[in-house]
Amino acid sequence: MARQIDYYFSLQSPWAYIGHEAFARLVSTYDLKVNYRPVLLVDLFSETGGLPLAKRHPVRQRYRMIELQRWRDKRGLNFHLQPANWPFNGRLADGVVIALLEAGLDPEPFLQRAYPAVWELELNLADPATLVKLADDAGLPGRQLVERSGSDEISAAYEQNRQNALEADVFGSPGYVLDGEVFWGQDRIELLEDALKSGRKPYSCVVQGQQSG
Repeated sequence: MARQIDYYFSLQSPWAYIGHEAFARLVSTYDLKVNYRPVLLVDLFSETGGLPLAKRHPVRQRYRMIELQRWRDKRGLNFHLQPANWPFNGRLADGVVIALLEAGLDPEPFLQRAYPAVWELELNLADPATLVKLADDAGLPGRQLVERSGSDEISAAYEQNRQNALEADVFGSPGYVLDGEVFWGQDRIELLEDALKSGRKPYSCVVQGQQSG
């Protein structure tokens, strides 16, 4: 039976974009089953003590820009550090992924176009027409998916993903959960592969037998 990974992410997350190709290779190499769980970042940040980018200290904002450049080079990507249509409300785009899952369709063809659409092509993923075209180009029923994305049922599923993320101790995007162990950030993909390769038991935040003091 294939091992499963819960993949928490948002299409507005630069780090999910940066790590997605590496993650997809990992999934293929280890024949993993991926449970895609788009999640609302703003609420997740606030509930777990994080801050939106605009509210972070300038020192942290400057360091983020350096890290984006480092990982752009490391992953062999070519993207804008400050794309024209970012930040954007990711609800509709993330909802398209949920609508795809609801319809029993593979979200990867859409994701492989949607991530670079933001960061490389500077398209606006809050725009319904843009999402329709991206889905159509992936051979998917774009208009139907975008219309479904705006439904109350998809909103409820989006909220459930947020609750699931909190219960799993996920607090940002991307978050990869293997056997209950959280790997936060695309820079943990190599550690995720180590865990898969070794077959070790998941690490826990509770250390058995450790004495206090």
